[in-house]
Parts: sequence; C-alpha cells; structure tokens
Amino acid sequence: MKNICFVVDSIFSIGGVQRVTAVIAKDLAKDNNVTILTFDSPDKKDTSLYGLHETNIHYRFFSYPTIGLILNKICKAYSGLYQKYRPESKLLSDIYAYSSFPYPLRKALTQELNNGHYDIIIGVHAPLAGRLATMKNNLHNVKTIGWIHNSYEALFGETFRYIGAARKRHYVYQFMKLDDVVLLCNHDAKKYYDYDPNFKPTVIYNPLTLKPGAASQGTSKRFLAVGRFSHLHKGFDLLIKAFYLFSKKNNDWYLDIVGEGPEEKLYKELIKEYHLEKRITIHPFTNNVQSFYSNAQIYVLSSRWEGFGLVLVEAMAHGLPIISSDLPTSKEIMGDFGMYFKNGDIEDLAQRMEEATHIDWQAKSKEAIAIAQRFDIKNIITQWKQLIE
Repeated sequence: MKNICFVVDSIFSIGGVQRVTAVIAKDLAKDNNVTILTFDSPDKKDTSLYGLHETNIHYRFFSYPTIGLILNKICKAYSGLYQKYRPESKLLSDIYAYSSFPYPLRKALTQELNNGHYDIIIGVHAPLAGRLATMKNNLHNVKTIGWIHNSYEALFGETFRYIGAARKRHYVYQFMKLDDVVLLCNHDAKKYYDYDPNFKPTVIYNPLTLKPGAASQGTSKRFLAVGRFSHLHKGFDLLIKAFYLFSKKNNDWYLDIVGEGPEEKLYKELIKEYHLEKRITIHPFTNNVQSFYSNAQIYVLSSRWEGFGLVLVEAMAHGLPIISSDLPTSKEIMGDFGMYFKNGDIEDLAQRMEEATHIDWQAKSKEAIAIAQRFDIKNIITQWKQLIE
C-alpha cells in the first residue's frame, strides 16, 4: 500500500480535470492510502460531487501565506526580465522558479507535504507540476509526478496558450526534475521530444469517467455539446454560428449545449442575434449528463484546443457519431471514425453538420461504442498502478 497525494487547484468544483482526478483517485484508493490536497476553501467541500463519498479519501485544505511587499516586487521584477529575455540557462531557470514561487509560499507548501509522509505526490496541471519540481529537493523520500492536462499547443502555442512560448524552456527544464511526467496523448509526447529529446514523459489516456446511460437511438435530430463556458476554449461561439448556417436548410434539427461559465452571456446573445431561441437550448451542468447523450443523435466538439477530449469518449460510449475540430488529440482518440472540420472554420463545421445528417447512423453508433471500450477505467488504472509501483 502506497501513501499517495494529489495536489490540485480545486477538486470541489465542476470541470473535466476535477472529474478525471476524482476517478483516478477513487480507484487508487481501493488499494492505497489516498489524500487530495486542494486549494479549495473548506466550506466548498462536497464529496457527493464525482462520487468522492464512495471511497475513503482524505482531504487537506491549503492556502498560501501572504508575502511581504518588497519580496513580492523583487520576485516580480526578475520574473519579468526572465520572460522578456528568455535565457536558455538552467541556472537562470531555477532562479525564475524560485522568483515565481517565493520562499514563504514554497516553504509553507513543502512543510504541508512533508507532514503527510507521502510516498508519491502528483502535481495536477502544468503550474502545480512546475511548483512540485521546485520543491523536489526539500521533499523527503518522495516520488514526484507531474500530470499535464493541457495540450502542448495550449500551453506553449502562439495562438492559444496558457503559459506561453517565453516560458517553454523553463517548464521543460523543471518537468525534467520530476521522477515522471504524465501526458494525455502521444502527439504531445512527440512535441516535447522534438523540442528536447532528453525529456521522456509517460503517456496515459484519461478514462471514461461516468457510467454510460442508455445508448442513443439516433432518431432525435439533436446535436449535443458539453463543456465549461471558459474563454474561447470549447468554441461554442463557433458552434452556434455554424448551426445558424446549417439551420437555413434544416429546420427540424436542434442543438443542446450543456455547461456553465463566464461566457454564458455571450452565447445567449449570439442565440438571440440569430433568432435561434427555439432551436438552441443552454442547459446547466447536471450529475445526470448521460440523459443528454442518450437523447442526442450527433455529438459536436468545437474546441479550439484540448488536452484530452474526454467528452468524445463519453459520447461514443452512448453510441454517438462525432463531429470534431481537427485537433491532434481528437484524431488520436478516434482515428478515421471522427468527422473532422478545420479548427475555427465555421463554414466547414456547418458542412460537416450537414453531412452528418446523411451518414449510416447505426454503423457509426456500433463503431463508437467499440472505440469507447478502449478507455475503460480497468485498462487505464493498470497503467497508473504500474507507474506508482
């Protein structure tokens, strides 16, 4: 039995990363002592979310101390210079790691983790993986693992990026300090290898994280999209515009979008602008999202980027054919099964939607269910157990 700790920004909120973390943690907790250390406020604790109450997982709530004004200014000054000049030096990368994670913060989190006497610590998401690398030398007899949930392009690309090209070299240096790094697809592993052949991460796909409901019958004439309404990411604005083009020739199809987030107002305004209030419905997140998959006929993933399109697996588990932006991760998950459109191209998406109304639905549905079975938790958790043992 191992003493395992997942370090996450949040576990008691709605999101794909939270759901996948919960599923992996729950399964590992069957044979190990599992703790989730979260930056959530304790008053947000809701173990019924993602079925966390089903297993004996321990929770630690952590918040950073306040740092002094002078130290904060010094650290920000160096961090700004590092990002501006992008030095290749490992030493300067280490200094940047310390400046972006000042000593009082680093000390507090290090003490919290050492007090847990963990055998394995998993930093979930790139920033926490980087911080785990910065603390590694002060963590006692621990195997450290970074779990990267965003794609290479989303983290470092010129168009859609969370971290940015200015810090790519830094993050790769820091990731290489960890005992292992888990990526979600082989495409990303190759991208990192092409950038630095010395960086050799492990690829483990995300599992299907819900128990499928009834298989779709393929007769509803409803498109479905599911995801958080966060900045640009899921491309629901593209989907609404494409559906408007599609609807001009197809007056008997509908679109359901399930999700919540800061862009909801934008989507509702677009729906109103195109006079699609009776054709497009926005639904809040639900613990019974399976009912939406079961009642849909075609699933659409309009994302501009994805680390791993978990909703694709969920949709296929309900027998749904898929239209997806031509993301490398989507192609790796689905191969020739997917109906792809050029990322960001509204007219191309509308064309795929039109074509989807004429497919051999039953044949596609059968193939979808077969593909989804590859992502069963039993197959994925075996790889995690091999990694931690």
